Amino acid sequence: MSESPPTTPVCYRHPGRETYVRCTRCDRPICPECMREASVGHQCPECVNEGRRSVRPARTAFGGGTAGRHGYVTKALIAVNVLLMLLSIASDRGGDAAVGGSGFGGLMGGSTPLTNWGSVLGLAVFPDGTLGGIADGQWYRLITAMFLHYGVIHLLLNMWALWVLGRSLEANLGPLRFGALYLIGGLGGNVAAYLFSAQNSATAGASTAVFGLFAALIIIERKMGRDVSQVIPILVINLVFTLTVPGISIPGHLGGLVVGALMALVLAYAPRGRRTLVQVVGGAIILLALVGLVLVRTAYLLG
Repeated sequence: MSESPPTTPVCYRHPGRETYVRCTRCDRPICPECMREASVGHQCPECVNEGRRSVRPARTAFGGGTAGRHGYVTKALIAVNVLLMLLSIASDRGGDAAVGGSGFGGLMGGSTPLTNWGSVLGLAVFPDGTLGGIADGQWYRLITAMFLHYGVIHLLLNMWALWVLGRSLEANLGPLRFGALYLIGGLGGNVAAYLFSAQNSATAGASTAVFGLFAALIIIERKMGRDVSQVIPILVINLVFTLTVPGISIPGHLGGLVVGALMALVLAYAPRGRRTLVQVVGGAIILLALVGLVLVRTAYLLG
């Protein structure tokens, strides 16, 4: 009997393609299109995907994802603030939205229809005779105020600080934890402004969140054993400006500082074994406490 000629192996995904290369993991023949370079030899797409699923994703020291090193959340926050500044200027129709307001020698810019709509405001009667403010049910102001600014100078100062502080914190905490820190710190500052400012006084700006980032950077860096001697003087200078320059919300800045510090302590010192659970519960407790303070202040204004 004559022996049958040996058959040439073909790719398991592309039967019409001959190949002598095999996956180093499952030993199936693979063509050049299916080859995935591995530490030794090549692997097929299925083995590569299975290996990715079995590998635990890399985490930062505080449990966050390593995608934070790209600063996507920081960049997105800056983009939102810039976009709303443009919309604020457009809503003013030739007014003093960009420059010409009261703060910093008139360089801060004035209020606009957009800032009037979204700033922190306790309770006030508007020019058209309607009543509005957080006490009147406009709770959204506690969030929108941290994305609105009185003029371009006001915006640039806060965005510079956000760019410097945000990239470092996001890299250490990861995107989700950094985003939670920013929002809770900003909310804390706005709640403080609501509690301790005149009921008809309007405030806005990302500085409530930025002061929270200042406090968080000191806590996070100290937890990691790094030197913070260069950060503290900058924070002190900002506090001096807060206390001496007219038109700046002292309660907002100090409130953001305190609440940002509390949230950073939760993120930094959560026990490793139950880190995510403690961080989520700690953040929820801070949020509930802020909501309770808003309810107390609202009851007082309406009483």
